[in-house]
Amino acid sequence: MKILAFAGSISSDSINRKLVEYVSSRFDGHDVELLDLNDYEMPFFSSDREREIGVHPLAQKFADKIDASDLIIMSLAEYNSAYTAAFKNVFDWVSRIKGRKHFGEKPIFLLSTAPGPGGGKNVSEVFMKRAPFSGAHVLTNFVLPKFKETFEEGKGIIDEEKRAELEEKIDLVISHINP
Repeated sequence: MKILAFAGSISSDSINRKLVEYVSSRFDGHDVELLDLNDYEMPFFSSDREREIGVHPLAQKFADKIDASDLIIMSLAEYNSAYTAAFKNVFDWVSRIKGRKHFGEKPIFLLSTAPGPGGGKNVSEVFMKRAPFSGAHVLTNFVLPKFKETFEEGKGIIDEEKRAELEEKIDLVISHINP
């Protein structure tokens, strides 16, 4: 099973990257590739740029990674109740590839976290509304609020209730990919 994992952030100290690394490490025995959106930095999408250069080669490379995977695990950072500009830009460029939906009809385990009590639930809701139109089959989602209080480097999720919730959701995803 090939799993593609990434955080929807380009921050060097991204808490969403820490969460996606932790969660993807829980998929023992599977081939996990962790991407960094910094490796897919492109100029902001516009129709003018598309006319000028066509589909950006990094967008095609990102789409190829999606197509080669069996499952996507992504953790979306929430900026002002929505996606980061970095994630949205990759999303916009990939949307211009002819004959495909953004996420290639792949199953997705959606994650989000934030320092506050919402944990990124707004960006999760935004993505879940968009997912059916973008070829994203969200199997389940997990929101971790108050990251600095509920997560500890080297240990992972230290809040018992949230850890149990995550374990249930990991089992659900594994049962989907290993029926």
